[in-house]
Amino acid sequence: MADTETVLANRQDGFLRITLNRPDRLNAFNEAMHHDLRELLADARTDRDIRAVLLTGAGRGFCAGQDLSDRDMRDGGEAPDLGHTIETLYNPLIRQIRSLAKPVVCAVNGVAAGAGANIAFACDIVLAGHSAKFIQAFFQDWSGARFRWQLAFAASHRRGPCESTHPYRRTLACPDGRGLGGSSGRRFRTRT
Repeated sequence: MADTETVLANRQDGFLRITLNRPDRLNAFNEAMHHDLRELLADARTDRDIRAVLLTGAGRGFCAGQDLSDRDMRDGGEAPDLGHTIETLYNPLIRQIRSLAKPVVCAVNGVAAGAGANIAFACDIVLAGHSAKFIQAFFQDWSGARFRWQLAFAASHRRGPCESTHPYRRTLACPDGRGLGGSSGRRFRTRT
C-alpha cells in the first residue's frame, strides 16, 4: 500500500489510516482520487493484518465533495454526464465502503460537503471534531425529498447518543449541543 498523489496510506497497529490528500482543494474528489481510494479499500479487504480502516482528510477539511473544476464548461467543453459520474464513481465507492467486512471509521475535521458528507455517512462510525460541518447543498428544494429520507436514515443509523428531530431543519447538532451544519443538513437533539 503506497501513497499516491491524492491519497495517503499509513498502516500501523492493525489498522489502515487513509488520508484524502488534496488539501489545496479541500480534498474534493477527482477521478484519480476515486481510483486511488478504491484501490486502497480493495487492498484492505484482502489484507488479513488490517482489522479496521480510518478515513480522514488532510488540511482544514474532510472533503468538499466533487471537484467542480473537473466540470468546468467555460472552455467550450461538453456538459458532464452527472448520472455517469454517480454510477461509475460514487455508487461503487459507497458500496465498497459499506460492504467492507472490517469497521470503517471516518474522522471528520472541518467541512464534509455533498458527496464528502455522504462518504462519511457510509462509514460504520463517524467521529466529528468541533470544527466539523456536514453540508448537503442540494437540500434547497423538494426534488430531493426521497434522498433526504435516505440521508436521514443513514444519519440516524450512525447518530450514537443523538435522536433526530424534524427532518427538514437545516443544521446538525451533537450531544453537547454544538451545531455541525449551517446551511443545510439534519438536526439532532441530545437525549435526556
